[in-house]
Amino acid sequence: MARTIQTAVTGLPAGVETLLDQAAAVCLARAVRLTEIRRLVLGLVLAADRPLGAYDLLEQIRATRGRPVAPPTVYRALDFLMEQGLIHKIERLSAFAGCRHMLESGHACHGHVHAAQFLICGKCGRVTELDDPHILKALLKVTRARGFSVRQTTIEAEGLCAACA
Repeated sequence: MARTIQTAVTGLPAGVETLLDQAAAVCLARAVRLTEIRRLVLGLVLAADRPLGAYDLLEQIRATRGRPVAPPTVYRALDFLMEQGLIHKIERLSAFAGCRHMLESGHACHGHVHAAQFLICGKCGRVTELDDPHILKALLKVTRARGFSVRQTTIEAEGLCAACA
């Protein structure tokens, strides 16, 4: 089985393979399975230079595997990866980005508020994920004062990146 998984993600940058191994360790610690298709979807999302939509992923999987995969299979993989905090959905773009800060730091966001902040360039489409605890702290302070308990948060700010400004 491990050989099949490695074959499914060949051609990915070495850094992405390291992140996939970290994701596998997170899943193992949580007693959930990072199946071949989940690993492949995560690898493609992490290797992309911008967020990918589900149909982009379907096309890349078809090209990678040499055969199509059913859309529900990809959507289930995306749902699993989001539940585990391994990817984020960028609502503004209806696309998915890897949760690199969690994977690179080895700090699993399981058991506390999973916060994501994104800067979206309206010109080139690049997305930068922030991991600013001050933003989360301010949001939690305001919501707690209103008796609201935050489980997950995604903040999206659209503008121009430094390269496009």
